[in-house]
Amino acid sequence: MTATPRRSDATRAAILEAARRRFAEDGFRKATIRAIAADAGIDPSMVMRYYGSKDGLFAAAVDIRLGLADITEGQPDSQGERLVRRFLELWEEPPTAEILLTLLRSSVTDDAVTERVREVFAEQVMPTVLAIGDPADAPRRAALIVTQMLGIALCRYVLRIPPVVALTPTQLIAEVGPTIQHYLTSTPAA
Repeated sequence: MTATPRRSDATRAAILEAARRRFAEDGFRKATIRAIAADAGIDPSMVMRYYGSKDGLFAAAVDIRLGLADITEGQPDSQGERLVRRFLELWEEPPTAEILLTLLRSSVTDDAVTERVREVFAEQVMPTVLAIGDPADAPRRAALIVTQMLGIALCRYVLRIPPVVALTPTQLIAEVGPTIQHYLTSTPAA
């Protein structure tokens, strides 16, 4: 016997979907509970009932799992390519694309969102980089990787720079993978 989804589960899902869209379009500051509720077709009090506050809703809406663990498996010399491939997959599949877009856009103007991006970095990027090369040097290498990946995200998905948008995922992986590989395995410059 299959359990029937509860109505509250459907309401929560509708709220999260509407919140992700609204936060992606408007950013954290401009998005309102009222607009999110209207998008979800519910009363604003329901949003507050399930999530308590705009901050609580935002935290739920941008909860993301990057799934980077498999980067360390396989041939060591292709880890950079696997990381770029995974990054592009995340940016091009819903709902993670909306979540990442929201985090990127909102982190520039909101300290709470900036902190959430730092948490994702510490909790999900650092452990992957720690598994490769010298653990003492992992923070530097992980930070360099993030600069490259966020630069791609900004140019491809926010600013939509035509030559970057025109690159296929395969081309981006071929172009950027070696740079990420270098960051994964490099040692500090003297």
